[in-house]
Amino acid sequence: MLPVRLFDALERRWEAAATRRAVGTLLVASFLAALLVIELQRLGLLPNAFRGWIPVRHFYAVDFAFTLLLLLEVVSLIFSLSHSFSDSLGKQFEILSLILLRETFHGFKEFGEPISWESVRAGLLPMVSDASGALLVFVLLGAFSRAQRHRPITSDSAEQLDFVTAKKAIGLLLFVALLVIAGVDLHRLVAGEPTFSIFAGFYTVLIFSDVLIVLVSFRFSTTYAVFFRNSGFTVATVFIRLALAAPPPFNAALGAGSALFALGLTHAYNRFLQPPAPPGG
Repeated sequence: MLPVRLFDALERRWEAAATRRAVGTLLVASFLAALLVIELQRLGLLPNAFRGWIPVRHFYAVDFAFTLLLLLEVVSLIFSLSHSFSDSLGKQFEILSLILLRETFHGFKEFGEPISWESVRAGLLPMVSDASGALLVFVLLGAFSRAQRHRPITSDSAEQLDFVTAKKAIGLLLFVALLVIAGVDLHRLVAGEPTFSIFAGFYTVLIFSDVLIVLVSFRFSTTYAVFFRNSGFTVATVFIRLALAAPPPFNAALGAGSALFALGLTHAYNRFLQPPAPPGG
């Protein structure tokens, strides 16, 4: 099928070592370029047409680099959909932890330069909350990843292939959705209109794609434990979306809570499918 071939070709290109090196170079170059442009703005060396667009605080360069990194991680998230539901959710938690770290740096943008305690004090608690939430999600994600016991949802290899094919088709639709969301946000920025969070918008779409995958999986497996686990993982995505909309410290609490929920669900699922002990002995 054409969608599968297209998805596989994109994934091979994305996972190639040359692409990884190019992405790393892009991130470094973007960060340094942002620092340079901001410094030129501070010195008044930019044309007047750009002065209303370019900030004067250097921490905006950190925010810019983190945003670019997160967009690239979202692409990896889309590719992970074809592997397993748990891999996809794990990638979602990776992105959430990075978003919380970015929010920590985001607080520095509001401080003057050089940074003084008086300017930092009011925003310190939200920054500590975001950083602590990122750490909790990171720790819980490690436990979540180690707890995984990857099992195909069906013993029929042809049905398993059909399921993977369906997930790859959904992944291509997510690519289109990401491009549309980013395009609309960029148009608003250029037009001087209020922008929105690309990641919050994408996670909203991701909720519906997760529900669609759960329903598609029901065609190949009616096992209660599988259906419950996959549905529960979708609930975790909903909690992540709420975390992206909530202010500190609720965003950190919701993020860590969603990771803890996914970890507990995984252990319960593994226990549920564990073969019973032989009688006697």
